[in-house]
Formats: sequence, C-alpha cells, structure tokens
Amino acid sequence: MTKAQQLLPLLQQLPLVMRELGLWQQDAPSTEELSSNEPFSVDTLKPEQWLQWVFLPKMRALVEQKMPLPTGFSISPYFEESWKSCPEYAPVLSLLVSIDEVCR
Repeated sequence: MTKAQQLLPLLQQLPLVMRELGLWQQDAPSTEELSSNEPFSVDTLKPEQWLQWVFLPKMRALVEQKMPLPTGFSISPYFEESWKSCPEYAPVLSLLVSIDEVCR
C-alpha cells in the first residue's frame, strides 16, 4: 500500500471527527489570516482552523494530484501542546499521530 493510500482514509476521517467535536467551522478565515508566514499560522489561526483551512486542503490536493507527499514532519506535538487541557480532542490527536507516522 502506498503512502497516499494510507493517508487518504486518515484525511477523510479528520473532518468527520472534527465535526463531531465541534471543531469544524462553516466560514473560512479571511485571506489575511490565511496568509500568515508563521508555522501553523499561530499568529492568525486557531489550531483547528489551520487543520481545516490549510493542512487538509494542501494534503488532499497532493494526494488527489498524485504529487510527492511531504516526509519527515510531525504536526501532532504542536496539537498535543495546544490542546493539552482538552482531553476530549484525543480522537483528533490520534489521527494526527497516524498521519505523522505515514509521512515519516
């Protein structure tokens, strides 16, 4: 199984779990907020906004266009730290750990 084949179900599950937890937003952030140069757009977006509006679209596009996937990254530590007082977000964190593992 290719990395893309492993990654696609995780990318499909992430929005579902985020919706269940009330982390999914109907309205996109402004163009200015999405234009941040900071890692995870920490200066303009909440962690869940970055996942929904930056990470997911970019990763889906790579998979759908059969482009090379990024490797050697780890996003779960940022979310573990950001949500350390939100144990109810564990299902999202679990998916992010799995995404990290596929992209190693």
